[in-house]
Amino acid sequence: MKIIGYSLITLIIVVACNTVPLTGRKQFTAIPTSQMLTLSNQSYNQVLKQVDVSANSSAVRELRQVGNRVTDAVERYLQLIGREELIDGYQWEYNLIENEELNAWCMPGGKIAFYEGILPICEDKNGIAVVMSHEISHAIAKHGNERMSQQLALQLGGMALSEALQKKSETTVQLAMTAFGLGAQLGVVLPYSRSHEKEADELGLYFMAMAGFDPQEAPEFWKRMQAESSARGTPEFLSTHPNPQKRINHLERIMPKAMDYYVINK
Repeated sequence: MKIIGYSLITLIIVVACNTVPLTGRKQFTAIPTSQMLTLSNQSYNQVLKQVDVSANSSAVRELRQVGNRVTDAVERYLQLIGREELIDGYQWEYNLIENEELNAWCMPGGKIAFYEGILPICEDKNGIAVVMSHEISHAIAKHGNERMSQQLALQLGGMALSEALQKKSETTVQLAMTAFGLGAQLGVVLPYSRSHEKEADELGLYFMAMAGFDPQEAPEFWKRMQAESSARGTPEFLSTHPNPQKRINHLERIMPKAMDYYVINK
């Protein structure tokens, strides 16, 4: 039985192998996009019912302007390289939550939320683009699908994932919320792996540059986050993300490539 189980998992991994654009990393994403989008929409709507959406119309407008610029650039790029299937069924949505935490997240399918507390650290549209592009990158790279696929394979063994999604509804919903980065307690954001965060940093730097935002703002944003951490203790956003200095070093190493995209698109 164990041999059969491992064979099924191996087959699933081979069939579900995908490649992340720009980084070229191979990944295991076994859950159909349509099912991921259904789970994401349900989870996102559930979250919005439990929070106060910001009434700051100017901040909401600015957030959505930046979001639209970045997603438009991402869509153009994916069309150019023939990878439009990565965003099939995506419906981008940007909401600002009335909460002073330094936080932001994106669910599969392009469901994005910023907390008001992070906006002063962003300072302007370039800073918002740093965070927005990073979160959008999680959706483009299908990190939620990858994490949930891995968890389902580990917890449910050789069971077909389609069967698991149908018959293990409670387990599936719990795994989905974890995979989307949300803990059982609303507002507790669970960390992606270091490789996912590093990949989202890299993709985000390129995507903001493609949208005409200055990528050189990204290291500056993380310096401000680092200073905020020193001033008032580690914010929730930093407690679930890699060390800011390591992010800064990585961003500076790949900055020349990002600047090439920026020069072309500004």
